[in-house]
Amino acid sequence: MESFLFQATIYLAAAVIAVPIASRLGFGSVLGYLAAGIFIGPVLGLVGSETRELQHFAEFGVVMMLFLIGLELEPKALWNMRHRLIGLGGSQVILTGALIVGAAILLGLPLGTATAIGMIFALSSTAIVLQTLNEKRLMQTAGGRSSFSVLLTQDIAVIPMLAAIPLLASGHLGGASAPGGSGSEQMAETTAGANAQAAISLIDSLPAWGVTLATLGAIAIIIVGGVFGMRPIFRFIHRAKLRELYTALALLIVISIAFMMTLVGLSPALGTFMAGVVLANSEFRHELESDIEPFKGLLLGLFFITVGAGISFTTFFAAPFEILGLTMMMMLVKGAVLYGLALIFGLRQRDRWLFTLGLAGAGEFGFVLVSFSLQTGAIGSDLGERILLIVALSMLLTPLFFILWEFLSNKMRDDEKSEPLLPDEIDEQKPIIIAGIGRFGQVVNRMLQLAGYETTVLDHDLDTIQLMRKFGFNGFFGDPTRPELLHAAGLDTAKVLVVTMDEPANVTNLVEYARKARPDLHIVARAYDRNHVYQLYRAGADDIVREVFDSSLRAGRYVLENIGLSEFEASELEKAFFKIDRSALRELAELWQPGVPISRNEAYMERARALNKDLESALSAKYDELRGSDDEADDNEEISDEERAERVA
Repeated sequence: MESFLFQATIYLAAAVIAVPIASRLGFGSVLGYLAAGIFIGPVLGLVGSETRELQHFAEFGVVMMLFLIGLELEPKALWNMRHRLIGLGGSQVILTGALIVGAAILLGLPLGTATAIGMIFALSSTAIVLQTLNEKRLMQTAGGRSSFSVLLTQDIAVIPMLAAIPLLASGHLGGASAPGGSGSEQMAETTAGANAQAAISLIDSLPAWGVTLATLGAIAIIIVGGVFGMRPIFRFIHRAKLRELYTALALLIVISIAFMMTLVGLSPALGTFMAGVVLANSEFRHELESDIEPFKGLLLGLFFITVGAGISFTTFFAAPFEILGLTMMMMLVKGAVLYGLALIFGLRQRDRWLFTLGLAGAGEFGFVLVSFSLQTGAIGSDLGERILLIVALSMLLTPLFFILWEFLSNKMRDDEKSEPLLPDEIDEQKPIIIAGIGRFGQVVNRMLQLAGYETTVLDHDLDTIQLMRKFGFNGFFGDPTRPELLHAAGLDTAKVLVVTMDEPANVTNLVEYARKARPDLHIVARAYDRNHVYQLYRAGADDIVREVFDSSLRAGRYVLENIGLSEFEASELEKAFFKIDRSALRELAELWQPGVPISRNEAYMERARALNKDLESALSAKYDELRGSDDEADDNEEISDEERAERVA
């Protein structure tokens, strides 16, 4: 017990000290966790052999992270990503693996061992990359979405890789030894590898069709259970009125799905991601997110610490230049493939470098594949120890590559401003579209977000979109007046279109197009002045908001409150003015003539003068009504006081 408490104190203290320092210096939390692990492990020797076992437990943070990511993706959005999952992700895994296999053969390794190494290095760190993208608000950029597509494809590719590794093993493979034969192999054994073997032994006795049915059955349980089972389960838990039971249920969902996936030989991370996608449209999504998020953060942090603590500096210092050379060669080969694919798929310059530098390193699933390769004899123990070190070093370099990307991004910013920018690829459609996210549209968007409604935001100002992302709001870069961008954002299915752009002519043109394309769509539009109101009325806007009208009304109300009226009286006069002015504006809109100055429109001017007199009379009557009701209330109060005095007497 004392040993456990001591180790827990060491790990938590290292995280609490190192991570805030790293974040304050701009390095990000991941590099802080890794530095903390190096400090308490190889440097001070405060932690030892238990690090590997703890790492297997902490890897469950990756599973939770993919569950949370799935909750943010609707099935339709995932289907829209299929081309990137298959084309971009599949090409990366195959090309990277093939090039590394060729390099390994040139270095004198047998084909089977080289193939295993190619599989290991083809994978990137889902944990580090996604955590960093989320921290830096880069997930919704084109580079971030492309990185996520590749990472998801890699996680899926782990399944056939685990199945293929035993086929690569043979007795004459360079340095291969019997499973479990050396200390380094025992150190590298992982829970994931044990689970994989348990799964294989479970389904090994089944025929091929039985394995297929078991796999499809597990997937069906996740889908059917998520769609039909969550609501009654949550209602049952809700009756207990205990907050901790919601957390227990969230953990039960993730853990049970992960366990079921291992039983049929599938990736736990893939299974929980699928469950998250199924529950993305559920009303319990936000509840699940808030319950899982703390566990995910702690486990991921613990995982990063164990990666840093597990780096073998003894092995590294035995051949430092060789290890560093092999690590950089692997990352260079992988980066070349990534950069080439980014060019082919049309990513912009900054997104290309984000995509390339973020995914150039190896990943945590490399530990799983190395362990399984050692157990099956696909690679030898000495080689396995070096590969583990290369994987760990590349993971350590990944956060540094993100810092390098930020430096390059700032250098490229001015160059990109002079180039024509391509619009973002919109991969989600929400019921509310906001066209324009300047100071006017930001208020609308924040109000809708706080009310729990999801929006698709479009704006042609890249700096504004990037600033939004830093504050955690999603948005897409592009010209909202372009029809193809509007339809990609969901114009055909949206319920409300909010047009808040700065340029009045663009607002009018967009409203006209949207009304023709969707006669049933409700359109809320921002107007510059009265003339613009009339234009938008003719264009087909349902609700028209003058950009300074409401703020002017509020200012007038404040004046009334400070010259003797009560808050209620001032508020009622404000409401009356708004109602009368709005009715007058609608009536004048029928008389307004495009292209004719108002001063030359006799019918308009005559009706406007009459409406102004009506406005004055109506407001005067409203004021008298309010003051009269106050006098009556005072009289009633006096009577009640007299009656009370008589009763007392």
